[in-house]
Amino acid sequence: MSRFRSSDEIVRFSTRPHGAALVRPLARALVIAAAGGSLVLVASGAAWPIAALGALIVAAGAFAALRAVVRWDRTRVVVTSQRLVVQHGVVRRRSAEVELPRGAPVEVEQSLIGRMLGYGTLIAGDLAVPYVAEARSRQLAG
Repeated sequence: MSRFRSSDEIVRFSTRPHGAALVRPLARALVIAAAGGSLVLVASGAAWPIAALGALIVAAGAFAALRAVVRWDRTRVVVTSQRLVVQHGVVRRRSAEVELPRGAPVEVEQSLIGRMLGYGTLIAGDLAVPYVAEARSRQLAG
């Protein structure tokens, strides 16, 4: 995030989502790849079309995992003194932002697992950003 609307806007913190955000998409990709791998193992030998289908399914699982990691890596959460901004996207960059009026609360919601692993949901106005790494300590540091 390189442009600010005013000269007195200060970046409180900038981060990407916590790695816990990757658990579900990578688990899905692993299930897809395992299904394809089992087809390859079952069809070893004579049934080459089934083995080829299994290899395509494994490739689809690998693509799903790569896509999840790239999306995670290209997502940024920025909290400034005046707004909360979430930027995401690779080919088409998108941004969602909420103005923070002076004294407006930026809330952090954490589950038990979130507290143990160090992530939470950052809430400002109508925008809720899940899996923000070290959300509690970063919010208090601002």
